[in-house]
Amino acid sequence: MTIATVEASADHGAVCIRLCGEIDLGNVSTVEEQIYAAVSGRPIVVLVVSVDLTNLTYIDSVGTRLLFDLASHLRRLRIALKLIAPFESPARRLIQFSGLDFLHANRRCRKRRHWYYHSYTAGLK
Repeated sequence: MTIATVEASADHGAVCIRLCGEIDLGNVSTVEEQIYAAVSGRPIVVLVVSVDLTNLTYIDSVGTRLLFDLASHLRRLRIALKLIAPFESPARRLIQFSGLDFLHANRRCRKRRHWYYHSYTAGLK
């Protein structure tokens, strides 16, 4: 079984999730549970969820499906999703080739050699 870790923190309406390791069929359900617990188990009102893929070394199609499902779930809740992926990383290529960067209206920002895919949902400015 592959190893993936999910670290989550919350501050001022923002939930930050950092994914590390490898996400595949063997651990995607555990990763999914931890992500959804981080998003929904907060006493604060969540306005944005950022998912940092910087330390993600591998993600397969079920991991991609997890990100699409998360984006759809957050959109229904009117919560913005921000994906963080370094230049030339497998995660960044995955975001581009899967079409996840165009799921919502996106704004791409260059900052500290990372690409931030910031997706705004309806009603958020």
